[in-house]
Amino acid sequence: MTLEFAERGIPFVAQPTLVLDYKGARLRQTYAPDFICFGTVVVELKALGALAPEHRAQVLNYLKAARTRVGLLVNLGCAPKARLERLVL
Repeated sequence: MTLEFAERGIPFVAQPTLVLDYKGARLRQTYAPDFICFGTVVVELKALGALAPEHRAQVLNYLKAARTRVGLLVNLGCAPKARLERLVL
C-alpha cells in the first residue's frame, strides 16, 4: 500500500503512534493504525474472509485517539476484490 499511495500522490504516514489519554493522564498503551492519509483519514487493512464488529470498533478507537472523524476499513481477503467500509465518528 505504501507504494500505491506514493505512486498516486496520496500523502500518508505508515503506522503512526497514537497516544492515549484518560481523564487528562497519558497512558502507556498506544495505538498504531496501518495508515493515516491526508492527515485526517485513518486506514486499517485486514485480510479476512469477513469483518467482525471488533474490527469496526478498532477503527472507531483509532479515530478517537487520532482526534479525527473518518476511517476506512479495507478488507483485502474478500475474493474477487477488496471490500471497503467507511466509518464516521
